[in-house]
Amino acid sequence: MAKGKVYLVGAGPGDPKLITVRGLEALRRSEVVVYDRLAGPQLLGQIGQAAERIYVGKRPDRHTMKQEEINQLLVDLALQGKTVCRLKGGDPTVFGRVGEEAELLKKNGIPYEIIPGITSAIAVPAYAGIPVTHRDLASSFSVITGHESPDKLDRSIQWDKVTNATGTLVFLMGVAKIGYISEQLIKHGRPPSTPVALVRWGTRAEQATLTGTLENIEAKVREADFQPPAVIVVGDVVRQREELRWVEDKPLFGQRVLVTRARAQASELSARIDELGGEPYEYPVIEAKMSEDPAVHKAVKAALAEAETYDWVILTSVNGVDFFFRWLELCGVDVRRLHRAEFAAVGPATAAALKARGIIASALPEKFLAEGLLDSLASRLKPGQKALLPRGDLARAWLPQELRKLGLTAVELDVYENVLTAPKDDFLLEVLREGGIHAITFTSSSTVTNLLEALRRSGAERPEELLRGIDIACIGPITAKTAEENGLTVTACAEPSTIEGLVQALVRCNQARNKRQ
Repeated sequence: MAKGKVYLVGAGPGDPKLITVRGLEALRRSEVVVYDRLAGPQLLGQIGQAAERIYVGKRPDRHTMKQEEINQLLVDLALQGKTVCRLKGGDPTVFGRVGEEAELLKKNGIPYEIIPGITSAIAVPAYAGIPVTHRDLASSFSVITGHESPDKLDRSIQWDKVTNATGTLVFLMGVAKIGYISEQLIKHGRPPSTPVALVRWGTRAEQATLTGTLENIEAKVREADFQPPAVIVVGDVVRQREELRWVEDKPLFGQRVLVTRARAQASELSARIDELGGEPYEYPVIEAKMSEDPAVHKAVKAALAEAETYDWVILTSVNGVDFFFRWLELCGVDVRRLHRAEFAAVGPATAAALKARGIIASALPEKFLAEGLLDSLASRLKPGQKALLPRGDLARAWLPQELRKLGLTAVELDVYENVLTAPKDDFLLEVLREGGIHAITFTSSSTVTNLLEALRRSGAERPEELLRGIDIACIGPITAKTAEENGLTVTACAEPSTIEGLVQALVRCNQARNKRQ
C-alpha cells in the first residue's frame, strides 16, 4: 500500500478566518483530521463529510493524548495510505511541537508539509490594538514561553539578556507566572512602570484585555481573576492600545452567534455578523431540497402544464424562487408561458431573486409577511383569478385559504421540502453548557423546531433549558411565536423582517447586554 501524506497545519490564533489559504486547502482535501481545541470548532465545518475526525485535545471526561501518542498516530494513519491534516492552533513551529511530529514522519519515510499559521504572538496583540513594533517605540520583539515552572524558566530563559534584548517582549502561556515574570524583568533592568497587557482568547468572542505595569500587573490579575490562556505583551507599544483599539468598538464585539439557517443561505448573515465584530457559529439545522416523491413530481408537472392560465405567481421566499425555476427547467417549461401572470414577492430578498432572473415583482408589501403581501394585493385581486403559489412543504395554509375566501383559485405547489439536518459537531453542546453561545438567530419556524430536535439527538434531554439566558433573535412574529411555544424566550424580532433587520436586532441585544453588565 502506498504511503499517505501528512499536512502539519497552523490554524491561526482562533478566528476561523485567520487560517491561511494553503492551510484551508489542506484541511479540505484531507481524509483524516487530527485536531485539538485550540484549532477552533468552526474550522471543522470545512472538513469533507466523508473525512474522519480525531480529537486529541483535553475534555472534561478524558485526558489529553500524550505527544508521543499523537506522533505515532500520524505515522499509523499515513501508513494506511491516508491523507492526514494535523490541525494545530496558532503556528505549528511556535511552541507547537511540530518538530517532534515531523521527525517521526521523516524517520518513517512519510511525506509531509509544514504549513505555517498566523501566530498568536502577533495576531492577538493586534486584535487588542497593540502592534508588537512601532517606529517610535520598539524596533524589535521577542517571543518567549512562560509556561514552565520558575526553576525551568530560569534554566530556559537568560533573564539578564532577554530583558533588554528587544523593545517588546511577548510571553505565551504565562498568566500563572505573571508575578515571577514581572519580578525578573524588573530585577534585570526593566523599569517598574513599563506597560504590560494581557490579552485572553484574542481574536475570539471571549477576547478580554487587562493592562497595567510590571509593578502592579500581578495584583490586577488576581483582582480580576484573569484566567489563561492569554498572551502577555511587555513594552511601550502597549500604550498604543487606547488609540488603536478597534475590534472592541464594533457593535457585535463579544458575541458568538449561533446561525441555524441552511448552509447555502447562511453566508450573508454570517458575513454581516463577522463584519460587525461578532463571531458566527454556523450550525445549519435545515436543508431545502427537491422532493423525491413521485406524487409531488406529478402534481408539479400538472400545475406547470397550465402555465398560460395563471393570473398571479406569488412567491414567499428565496427558496421558492430558486426551486420554482429549477422545476421550470426540469419540466421543460419556458417562463414566457407565464406571460399572463403578474409576479408578487413577499419581501426584498425574494424580489431580488426574481430580478436576477429577469422578472420584476409587481407587488412588494410594506410588511414582509404573507399578511402584508395580501394587504398590498387586496385592491388587485379579483374573484375568478387563478394564483400559483410555489412554496415549501411546511408553508402556512393561511395565504391560500384567504385567497380562496376572496374567490380566487389558489394552486399550492410544493416546489421544495424542508429537511432536518443535524451536522456533526463535537463541541456545540459543550460550548452551550459553558455559556459560549451568546445569541441565536432563527429565520423560520422550522429552524426553531429543528434546532431543538438536533440538540435532543446530540444528547440534550431538555434543550430549551440549555438555551435559557441566550439572546434569541427571530426574523418575524411567526417565527417568534414558534420559539415561544417551544419554551424559548425571544429577546428581539427583526424590523423589518429581513436579514439586515435580524442583524440590527442582534446589535440591540448586545447593547442591552452591555448595559446590564
